[in-house]
Amino acid sequence: MNADTTQEPTTTRAPWQEDAGRDLVRSFGDRMALFVRGEGAYVWDGDDKKYLDFLAGIAVNALGHAHPVFVEALTAQASTLSHVSNYFATPPQLAMAARLKRLAGTGESGRVYFGNSGAEANEAAFKLARLHGRGTDRTRVLTLKGGFHGRTMGSLALTGKPALQADFLPMVPGVEHIDATIEALEAAMDERVAALLVEPIQGEAGVVELPEGYLQAARELTERHGALLIVDEIQTGAGRTGAWFGFQHAGITPDAITVAKGIGGGFPIGALITFGAASDLFFPGTHGSTFGGNALGTAVGGAVLAEIESAGLVDNAARRETQLRDGIAALGSPLVAGVRGRGLLLGIGLTSPVAKAVVAAAQEHGLIVNAANDDTIRIAPPLTIGDAEVADFLELFGAALATVSDALILEGAPA
Repeated sequence: MNADTTQEPTTTRAPWQEDAGRDLVRSFGDRMALFVRGEGAYVWDGDDKKYLDFLAGIAVNALGHAHPVFVEALTAQASTLSHVSNYFATPPQLAMAARLKRLAGTGESGRVYFGNSGAEANEAAFKLARLHGRGTDRTRVLTLKGGFHGRTMGSLALTGKPALQADFLPMVPGVEHIDATIEALEAAMDERVAALLVEPIQGEAGVVELPEGYLQAARELTERHGALLIVDEIQTGAGRTGAWFGFQHAGITPDAITVAKGIGGGFPIGALITFGAASDLFFPGTHGSTFGGNALGTAVGGAVLAEIESAGLVDNAARRETQLRDGIAALGSPLVAGVRGRGLLLGIGLTSPVAKAVVAAAQEHGLIVNAANDDTIRIAPPLTIGDAEVADFLELFGAALATVSDALILEGAPA
């Protein structure tokens, strides 16, 4: 037998895959496709295959792809003024800050710090907590197990996922991760706590909601002990849950929130929004960002928020949740255990740990979704989706589930 016939078969890689493998850092693993254009809730790859995008850049593309409002705002601002540094102010920066304060309900006392990402917003929140405890023994910062707040060293310390931290120890000290229960919070809270940082829905943990009444209890306990309540709205903000911000469902007022993702609709921008006395904690020299809040980013972000508001997309997110829940249940797939989440941030629980297989099958059928963990499919489509996109999703997702179910049956595993 000659050598050629004994070689293992090889998989041909496209030139772009070779380029990505050679030139890009490996922290993201292999890229799943090469996308070249988008429109609305759809994207096309280099072979002109069309996909329904029900991930929207992980809850980023609130208006979908190439929305005229986004394109016009970017083009108009780029033709006048892009960046002048934070030694100076610009009209788009001031306008977006005022809009965020109004939408969040901070009142006149609120303030906005602009950065470039969710991780940067949470770094600013971490500093806010430290400033709150400055000169005292308030050195403890509480976050929740399973929570995700970013990958920079400060935001990673806040993240309640030991596996993500393992290669970067030691972490920034002072952070304690507690169970996401009211009982655990009651046991942990004392006068040495500077802040509690929580997500209304833990998206990266599998779209896991907080226990009923948790945010109300957190507000009462933090006020009683003099700690800040900071709500991470990076995935849940900008209307995604059927309210402008997730904390608003609970009817409470936090001391600060962090936002990013959807507020820029695809342009990198993040912000820390403060309420009440927390607005006076920062003073000149305590924090900064060269690009944060520049004219280009805030012009686009302001236009995206204005379109979400004027087009009624917050209400649309609430309406589409019911439609999607009912449609997913009607598929009757034995792989579906149920649906978690709120608005257009939903987690589809699976009866078997085959989420990655479902994602791969969905991509083959022309649908983009995400495996939040082994048994959860996360969907976070553009806020602009309508009946046609929902129907398209249900058809494609049903086909993907059937593909995986059939494969499991062939393997003799329960479907």
